[in-house]
Amino acid sequence: MNNLRACPVEIKWCPALPIYASEGFLKSVGDEYGWIGGTDGEGLLRCVLPYTIIRKFGFRFVRFLVETIPLEGEFDMQAEKSFLNSAVEYLSSTGADMIIPATGSTIFRTYPDGAVAAPYGTFVKDLTQPEDVLFCGVYPDYRANIRRATKKGVQIKCGMQYLDVSYRIIADTLKRGGSRYVKNYDDFKRSVLGLGENVRIFIADYQGVVQACLVAPFSEHSGYSLYSGTVLDPLKGSMHLVQWEAIRQFHGIGVKRFNFTGVRINPEKGSRQEGIKNFKMRFGGKLVQGYMWKYSLRPLRSVAYSFAVRLLKGGDVVDQERSKFVSE
Repeated sequence: MNNLRACPVEIKWCPALPIYASEGFLKSVGDEYGWIGGTDGEGLLRCVLPYTIIRKFGFRFVRFLVETIPLEGEFDMQAEKSFLNSAVEYLSSTGADMIIPATGSTIFRTYPDGAVAAPYGTFVKDLTQPEDVLFCGVYPDYRANIRRATKKGVQIKCGMQYLDVSYRIIADTLKRGGSRYVKNYDDFKRSVLGLGENVRIFIADYQGVVQACLVAPFSEHSGYSLYSGTVLDPLKGSMHLVQWEAIRQFHGIGVKRFNFTGVRINPEKGSRQEGIKNFKMRFGGKLVQGYMWKYSLRPLRSVAYSFAVRLLKGGDVVDQERSKFVSE
């Protein structure tokens, strides 16, 4: 097995990499941040793993905004596992207390020894195909909804001037869905502005009233459905048209794939999570399955974190999904 050693490396972001690895975004969402590199026995940098450290209530939490990014040569899961094991050792040496679950777009192929893991996935649509092929890949009922909204006169508009109205719609959507945590406006604005020119905000406007919105970061590597929402009773097809327009625009500027940002594996039938999975699936992307995981670096502090999250949110995503885990 080709073991990789983890150590901090200089951030050298380029558009061929995920936007969530960029220094501007990492700085906007963490108190500390950096890249951990994985080098082989010959000193070749084989992969990088961007991270942030969040300081709250005297704790230092590590969070990953994107999964391990391969750079050179073959990079199998054994090599990645050895890298993650070494990365955990490095992060422990920095005084961090715990590695908390990653974001919904961050799907790891594997996880380090000693981690608490759970299955997770996301739908990714290949944008390197012609536009008509992309549209044909959308399920027929969704294509009908897109056409219906267009015929009704729904207009898709795009621009940072829609930041405030999008936040209100997104926050209301999360609250209606029963979310116990909604990002406050200042944090939302800072994270979106941290993306610089690599983000588009789409709204669906019908007769002067915003029906739906989508905040979509992007680089050449991928576009992402980061935040989205609708008003309480939107015109049918508005959200479908917003998502399709993002796909169409990103295809037009050479973005290679569109990531619908996280779904539960085998959600309970009839649940809200099943509805989310079905919605994302019907745009014709491929289900990419992997893992979410967390890691205790300082056991006593990690216990305190886990207790607080269970009390406030009913547990984090790993707690909620780990019962579905089947050891390989």
